[in-house]
Amino acid sequence: MSSAPLRSPAPRPHRMKKDESFLGKLGGTLARKKKAKEVSDLQEEGKNAIHAPMSPASVEIHPEDTQLEENEERAVIDPTSREDPRFKELVKVLIDWINDVLVEERIIVKQLEEDLYDGQVLQKLLEKLADCKLNVAEVTQSEIGQKQKLQAVLEAVQDLLRPHGRVLQWTVDSIHGKSLVAILHLLVALATHFRAPIHLPEHVSVQVVVVRKREGMLHSSHVTEELTTTTEMMMGRFERDAFDTLFDHAPDKLSVVKQSLITFVNKHLNKLNLEVTELETQFADGVYLVLLMGLLEDYFVPLHNFYLTPDSFPQKVHNVSFAFELMLDGGLKKPKARPEDVVNLDLKSTLRVLYNLFTKYKHLE
Repeated sequence: MSSAPLRSPAPRPHRMKKDESFLGKLGGTLARKKKAKEVSDLQEEGKNAIHAPMSPASVEIHPEDTQLEENEERAVIDPTSREDPRFKELVKVLIDWINDVLVEERIIVKQLEEDLYDGQVLQKLLEKLADCKLNVAEVTQSEIGQKQKLQAVLEAVQDLLRPHGRVLQWTVDSIHGKSLVAILHLLVALATHFRAPIHLPEHVSVQVVVVRKREGMLHSSHVTEELTTTTEMMMGRFERDAFDTLFDHAPDKLSVVKQSLITFVNKHLNKLNLEVTELETQFADGVYLVLLMGLLEDYFVPLHNFYLTPDSFPQKVHNVSFAFELMLDGGLKKPKARPEDVVNLDLKSTLRVLYNLFTKYKHLE
């Protein structure tokens, strides 16, 4: 039985084609991945610029925040600062204030960056606060028109603030670019200038990442932006007095001063069967101040002139303001404190007001 003849291995062109196809596909895949990575790298350029080696924290950047022109810059608030309770309080207080001012205009602000950037709300706010009418277009949709309106509004703001030597920390581009830092600076300046009946939280600062484009490259830096200082400094009262010294250098004597003032006011309020034990809280609604002025000047204050049981911030401010008017009528100097400071339980402001009364009326039996 003859065996089958041996066959030489046949060529395997199919296998070779398969290998070549695999390598080709692998090469194509690698090429596509490389190209995709290059695109991804370009898209991430701005974000990578933010994550500098010394950055204290990562910052989420919107794509538009990295699309800058040459020498243009943009400021982005660090997310950690956005979550700070004092920062949140500042934003809420300002939003509530704007909505209170513009309630008759049926304007409701929910987000500062989105609602104020085009100048429409800012125009209405300034007109209401300054009791004026700006010569600008009422509604404009184009970017050019928005910036023209914004320019007119900010020029009017500058005219108001310039005499006070305030450094302006905003521009048309920063406001229109929805910079929350610039918008907050503007609103704080307006609130303090017009003595808004609100309490701005003191010493609010935020960490800001500033992105700049130079020679086609993005550069970032971290800065601390101070949005508010103390109430007194923001209101332009820089002169120091005995109470500043007392609080700063002799806090141990504060209780003695408070007790002296409590004894003084109770000597008169007791005539109405009223008694004070806490100066900062019991004078905050203005009722005791009004009654005290009537007792010191020996007259009856008609009840329709003030709120005997105030239940809102404006009513309390009205009472304290009315008491200040009675003080002026009685020959006292205008109090250094604002009515809003007293309502907001600022002890130093309350002590200043009561001490002025003490120095004039302490001789009364």
